[in-house]
Amino acid sequence: MPHLSSSEDKIFELHAAMCQTLANPVRLKILYLLRHGEKSVNELAQMLRIPQANVSQHLAVLRDRSIVLTRREGTSIHYRISNPKITKACEMIREMLFEHLASEERLVKSILQRR
Repeated sequence: MPHLSSSEDKIFELHAAMCQTLANPVRLKILYLLRHGEKSVNELAQMLRIPQANVSQHLAVLRDRSIVLTRREGTSIHYRISNPKITKACEMIREMLFEHLASEERLVKSILQRR
């Protein structure tokens, strides 16, 4: 049985930290809104219908983990996803969840039809 190297252990730790950072519905919504390009904190707050301070807190967490990058324009800060693979990973998980829900729905319909 192969053993994991210390560099592989480090990758698993970083992977877990990344997943922990993304394990928040508001942060996932932010990434979903940023998938087609950068947005300001104001734009995100309006789109999410939550206070700007709350959005800023979530963006700070994403920025600290290097998931989003910033660009200052006057007094506004614009955010964008740092790596397109983040978007791909989130989209793959969403697709899997939609498939899972569809499968469960078919199962429930099948059970109900047998009654």
